[in-house]
Amino acid sequence: MFSNDYWMQAALREAEKAFELGEVPIGCVIVRDDVLIGKGHNLTEQLHDATAHAEMMAITAASAALESRYLLETTLYVTIEPCPMCAGAIVLARIPKLVFGAYDPKAGACGTLYHITEDARLNHQVHTIGGVLDRECASLVQSYFRKQRNPKSAD
Repeated sequence: MFSNDYWMQAALREAEKAFELGEVPIGCVIVRDDVLIGKGHNLTEQLHDATAHAEMMAITAASAALESRYLLETTLYVTIEPCPMCAGAIVLARIPKLVFGAYDPKAGACGTLYHITEDARLNHQVHTIGGVLDRECASLVQSYFRKQRNPKSAD
């Protein structure tokens, strides 16, 4: 059985793909029975689509792989705490477990600003674990924004 760190490393590899494309470097993988069934990275700029977040891309891929809108018995790993849109999608997909890397003080909806995935008022709650490989996950995003602010010094 692979560890949370192992799968978060896979999510980081997805985030690096986003970084190379000039996207905010967030990556996501979805696992069932220790098998990767869906993966994705941010593609909002490439697709000109505000909903093309890493989690949304991975949920779409995993749903296609399982031929179901419900992703039961899965774990979603993402490098940054999901935003409200992605947290809502995780709940709607009935994903039972969420593991994320760095907390997001500006948009985090799974423990920082909101607690959407664990809100008892909703019809599904998600066991949520934050802070897995948080330094590595945060560092990649910080590098991206440093490069955006000062492109010459990032080379």
